[in-house]
Amino acid sequence: MLHTNDYLEYYLTLVGWIINSGVWNMIEDSGLVAAPFAAIIISEWLKARAEGADEGNKGVLSLARVENRFYTAILVIIVCCMPLVTVSIDTLQFDRSRSEQCQYSVPNPADTGWNTSFSTLNGKSAVVPVWWLFVHAMSKAATAASIAAIPCGVDLQQVRMDVNRARINDPLLAQEVADFTNDCYALARSRLFMTQPTLTNEQLNDVNWIGSRFFLQTPGYYDDGFSGFRS
Repeated sequence: MLHTNDYLEYYLTLVGWIINSGVWNMIEDSGLVAAPFAAIIISEWLKARAEGADEGNKGVLSLARVENRFYTAILVIIVCCMPLVTVSIDTLQFDRSRSEQCQYSVPNPADTGWNTSFSTLNGKSAVVPVWWLFVHAMSKAATAASIAAIPCGVDLQQVRMDVNRARINDPLLAQEVADFTNDCYALARSRLFMTQPTLTNEQLNDVNWIGSRFFLQTPGYYDDGFSGFRS
């Protein structure tokens, strides 16, 4: 099972293994898969010619060495090169549990520019070598464990973005908020800029919203008769 951490990686992982499968098919069809075995035979033949007469029967020794190296090469090709495990868009899993734990919003494919690309890959599958499937799983496990060790607090920037995206469903309440913003909050902000009082960092952030404590508690802003407000 392959796990990914974002939709771009989700898409590119599948595309990468589809391309890899195509490259492997080209290697098989062209006969290049036999090149390592030919190199082994030539290497052992040259090595046997360079050895002295005291090595014994060079033919038997070379044959044994070629056989041992053949077994190693076959094992490497089967485990590391030959695609064996089928991977499709349905078997790839997107894990968003950690992002939700850290209040990090990840958009759905339909909300991104990758939506069309995802749909065009439906029905296609790739085949992954066993070794690289294991490496992918272990690297993702190590990465996830390392990220999980990082303290995860409240993402204030994400909270602010969520609040900014929030909308008032009640049209009457939305109109009242709009009227208050235009008739009271805008005038209070204008008066603040004209008077330029000394504010702390906390107050500078506080005056950025209509329910500002500074405007409520400081005379001359939200008082009766100021900023168009009447109690």
